[in-house]
Amino acid sequence: PEWKWDSIAMDFVGGLPKTKNGNEVIWVVVDRLTKSAHLIAIKRGTLMPKLAEI
Repeated sequence: PEWKWDSIAMDFVGGLPKTKNGNEVIWVVVDRLTKSAHLIAIKRGTLMPKLAEI
């Protein structure tokens, strides 16, 4: 990749205890160039259209 956030990798980490807000999955988004990551707590079963909004 030539620019930051031009190429990303995504994964989900599940099987975690629920938070007070009901989140139990971490959505991991990593920039392949800089290796910086965003960790986003989400609810199990969150659909792709909702993830696209985030």
